[in-house]
Amino acid sequence: MKPTTTLCLSLVALCGLAGAALADDAYPSRQVDYIIPFGPGGESDITARLQQPYFKDKFGQDLVVSYKPGGGGAVGWSQLNSMEGDGHTIMGVNLPHIIVKPQTGDVGFKTDDITNVYMFHFTPDALIVNADSDMKTLEDYVAYAKENPKRLTASGSGKGTANHLAQVRFDELAGIETTYVPFQGTGAAVTALLGNQVKGEWGYTTVGATQGDAVRMLAVAMDERHPAFPDVPTFKELGYDIVSGAYRGIAVPKSTPEDVRQKLSDMIAEINADEKFQKQMIDGGFALLDVGYGAAMDEFMATKSDEYIAAGKSAGLID
Repeated sequence: MKPTTTLCLSLVALCGLAGAALADDAYPSRQVDYIIPFGPGGESDITARLQQPYFKDKFGQDLVVSYKPGGGGAVGWSQLNSMEGDGHTIMGVNLPHIIVKPQTGDVGFKTDDITNVYMFHFTPDALIVNADSDMKTLEDYVAYAKENPKRLTASGSGKGTANHLAQVRFDELAGIETTYVPFQGTGAAVTALLGNQVKGEWGYTTVGATQGDAVRMLAVAMDERHPAFPDVPTFKELGYDIVSGAYRGIAVPKSTPEDVRQKLSDMIAEINADEKFQKQMIDGGFALLDVGYGAAMDEFMATKSDEYIAAGKSAGLID
């Protein structure tokens, strides 16, 4: 090979490396499309809308939210890896959905197909009754359930959801048998509770935030009490080892380069660290979570997979 040819090839290689570095430094170079695999108005949408102005302010590009509903999120997740993997297309993910759904049959994706880059919050499960209920404490709830096997009804947002799996686990730990009544979404489950169609609800702390004095939360599924509800005990402090809820985060197509995955993870972490954003989340009943891309995410997913698959089997959802 001639020296001039070698020199030209070396220059091309150097230019290519420089271009890659510049591309990484420039990310995001245009708007980022944020696909929610559900319809508008749900908690995934609410969170994305809260993130939008912070993304624009901190990173100079618009975060454009769109929706791809269907199959409880399966339609969107099954299409994720066919999308462009340059970091400008991201998708919301939910647990236990992306763990439990593939275990129940062919839904178009496997849990390992999803490249999660950040888990930013969860909506803690909460056991809720009407404000005028005779059940004032969690002990009252357990006592009633033991005296009336299977007659204590509790609404929740569908089968195989965080609500459903929390009910299954609590019944096992408390040694009781209650009847879970699934509804299409949290809103319908709340309506059933307020209308006295059921005696309780396996809902979320967000129900306490939106319904206020109309309901009473008996316990929340957190390690520590929720800052917005300091008078509500955790299940753990009452002797039941339950920390659970609907976990939410962001995933990217598998073709997305490692450096872009990491940079996006760092960007979402920066939004989560903003004190104003944190207050908005807490006031809304959410609980912040910071699980970034890499080993921490792998460990988190492995732990949650074991937990939710076991609960799914107990609920009869998984063979």
